Amino acid sequence: MKTFKENNYLNNKIIQALEDIGLKRPTPIQKKIIPYLLKKNELEKKDLIALSQTGTGKTAAFGLPIIQKINLNFRDPQVLILCPTRELCIQITRDLCRFSKYISLIKIIPLYGGVNIENQIKSLQKKTHIIVGTPGRIIDLIKRKKLHLSDIKYLILDEADEMLNMGFKEELDFIIEKLPKKRQSLLFSATMSKYMSKIAYTYLIDPIEIIAGKKNVGSDDVHHIYYIVNNKKNKYSVLKRILDINPDIYGIIFCKTKKETKKIANFLIQDGYNADAINGDLSQSQREFVMNRFRKKCLQFLVATDVASRGIDINDITHVIHYNIPNESEIYVHRSGRTGRAGNTGISVCIIHSKETHYMKEFERKIGKNFERIMVPTGKEICEKQLLHFVEKIKKVSVEKTSIMDKFLPTIQKKLESINKEELIKRFSWIEMNRFFYRKNSHQDLNEDHFLYKERKKKLRSRKKKKEFFSKLFLNIGYKDNLTKLGLIHLINKATNNSRINIGHIEILSNFSLFEVEKRYQNKILTGMNRINNHSYGRPLSIEIKN
Repeated sequence: MKTFKENNYLNNKIIQALEDIGLKRPTPIQKKIIPYLLKKNELEKKDLIALSQTGTGKTAAFGLPIIQKINLNFRDPQVLILCPTRELCIQITRDLCRFSKYISLIKIIPLYGGVNIENQIKSLQKKTHIIVGTPGRIIDLIKRKKLHLSDIKYLILDEADEMLNMGFKEELDFIIEKLPKKRQSLLFSATMSKYMSKIAYTYLIDPIEIIAGKKNVGSDDVHHIYYIVNNKKNKYSVLKRILDINPDIYGIIFCKTKKETKKIANFLIQDGYNADAINGDLSQSQREFVMNRFRKKCLQFLVATDVASRGIDINDITHVIHYNIPNESEIYVHRSGRTGRAGNTGISVCIIHSKETHYMKEFERKIGKNFERIMVPTGKEICEKQLLHFVEKIKKVSVEKTSIMDKFLPTIQKKLESINKEELIKRFSWIEMNRFFYRKNSHQDLNEDHFLYKERKKKLRSRKKKKEFFSKLFLNIGYKDNLTKLGLIHLINKATNNSRINIGHIEILSNFSLFEVEKRYQNKILTGMNRINNHSYGRPLSIEIKN
């Protein structure tokens, strides 16, 4: 594949900026979109729907040509990029600034809520070329008459489906009504959901569709696995074992609600894991603080909701863990796309209840990937993995010679001289092993519940099958009428003149009884019982089918 430089469609300043950040060759989506957006013939500039898996460089696909086409001498905004969350807004702005590093006059402004609006108003009073914003803050500035969109030439809706999913339709309608009719509108997403189709129909005019890869398909660089837990109380224990069996993990743990992100993050912190949560309740400064820590790998685990995760653009995330699986395959694709980015491989892990296995089949069918079931690791397996990892870390440690180390070494050596090498290794290993092997429930086999569940399922199937072949009948006499199970069987045999009828469950209650018999005999029993004029029970017999 040709490099950006060899393709000769981007100017030297942009190419130099790309080389500085290590981008030399366009990705498939960039290869298709950049030349299209740089077409000089105005008549060929149609609206565009672009679909590509997460992590394939969609921001550069629209950002590079847009930067090149900006009229630097023009004062008012020419490009409006709308996105669903503050994180994505910040990420897109950061990327565009990196791409335009050597274009000194260009001005790119992020506009989002949760920060001082006065500073944003001051920025808008100066020359501005590109605006990246969230719908709420954009509307606020329009209503204050501080933002004017009459000269917008390009509207870009990034993750537009998520904006509709989050309930931004009215906001989008309001903003788009303020835009000039003569513009080019571009939609970018990882999936073609029902929301994308709705947006395309509402806001675009006769758009063309550019697809890199296949629609709604997961990345080939992501391995999809799942663990089954039947008892929901064990779900958190399974999560810890997943984290423990992967010592070098660097990942995002997805929960459905803000409340659950806080709960799981707090549990992990209390149990000694390096984790924190990101959700909509955090202020912008708090969110940025958490994200910077995660980006710099000061945090090993980020617990997030789907909304809060938008804009997390980190290429070396090893695992995405779905603590709560989503209901829609499109959301699953977005989540799992946080790993396996920029040519790296990643693992998407689902922790599911026994009753949720049908979701795995549905996801397999919709995203075209196989899901592998993995057994929950035992305490012994975790202990072995962690000990070997500990040994590898010791082997790779590079000890720098310092005056402080030289000062303490003689004392340390003297204290340990009575312990031989074998005993010393054993004691160091014991300290590490204690961290894992003696945790609460470390000996429990968390897979056992699933097999018990399968047995219960087998019994339920048997009961269901029995229900298909048996009828439940109601009889108007019970133990107050001195009826016994043996007496009821005698009545059934007498009514049918057959002692070989298969009788199921019998329940003798105070004033009535319920019993099961083979369906093929139900009519014979009804007719026969009504014929019996037996007043020994104090009243005539009455029998009917109980639904």
